[in-house]
Amino acid sequence: MFNPDRYATMQYRRCGRSGLRLPAISLGLWHNFGTRADHENCRTMLRTAFDLGICHFDLANNYGPEPGSAEERFGRILKEDFSAHRDELIISSKAGYYMWPGPYGEWGSKKYLVASLDQSLRRMGVEYVDIFYSHRPDPDTPLEETLSALDLIVRQGKALYAGVSSYRGPLFVRASELVRRRGWAPLTIHQPRYNMLDRWIETDLLEHTAAYGTGVIVFSPLEQGLLSEKYLDPANPMPRDSRAADPDGFLKPEQITASKLDQVRRLHELALKRGQGLAQMALAWTLRDPRVTSALIGARTPQQIQECVAALENMDFTLEELQAIDAIASCSAAH
Repeated sequence: MFNPDRYATMQYRRCGRSGLRLPAISLGLWHNFGTRADHENCRTMLRTAFDLGICHFDLANNYGPEPGSAEERFGRILKEDFSAHRDELIISSKAGYYMWPGPYGEWGSKKYLVASLDQSLRRMGVEYVDIFYSHRPDPDTPLEETLSALDLIVRQGKALYAGVSSYRGPLFVRASELVRRRGWAPLTIHQPRYNMLDRWIETDLLEHTAAYGTGVIVFSPLEQGLLSEKYLDPANPMPRDSRAADPDGFLKPEQITASKLDQVRRLHELALKRGQGLAQMALAWTLRDPRVTSALIGARTPQQIQECVAALENMDFTLEELQAIDAIASCSAAH
């Protein structure tokens, strides 16, 4: 039984000029739902998210570890707990990174994208995904081929909406012009990296997504946990339960520099003055721009999901607060 009031408090934002609306906070299954994860904890996280109004779950073919295992686990939980709620869910997957040996196991060819999605559908036990992404640009495959594959997938009914991830502004413009000229499935959504310490989309992307009516869902809004309370203790700068301490993680210990920690501690002080945790302020900050549809979080515990959703209780920033964040964040450009 799920919370009957789950949609009452979550904010939903329209994805560009489409009919798709996404929760302001979405849950990504990138790195905590793989082979070595605890199944009951995964179930509880997904149920907690749904009870809070998070109806968008974001996956990719290579999520794990091991690759494919996050989709398999999600498919199992979908069957166990969510089978009566499929039509309330937005499920997304992607293809672009390495999945199997040989010339057709990664990048952006039509062969790879179509074959990969077929595998993803089998792993999750669903007939279609709501969003399917080209996970990264392919420098060697013609852009027309990648985009025509997305169009084919939408026309086949295997995905309802097409998206791209990590396409820089000029390439996104080329892609958007191509689909418009050819009458292909529009690029409904873009998934770029964005947080207080990595702000490239502000100058390179958002004006273009707005112009083409494309929604934006940002990944790593917490800089893989760096923008949280995890790394604040000088006596224990790398806790055992942190991503930096995880041998399978992508946040490496050498990335936790003294200058980064100084920035994080200063941002934490600012968050406390706002009555928020650092992670909550970081999420609210990424959502301050109406061109950002949703912020995609990762979590290890149900409590982390609850804490992230609480960011929506304080979304307003004063000009002074924004200027202070800019001043602290600009230090990263200098180092």
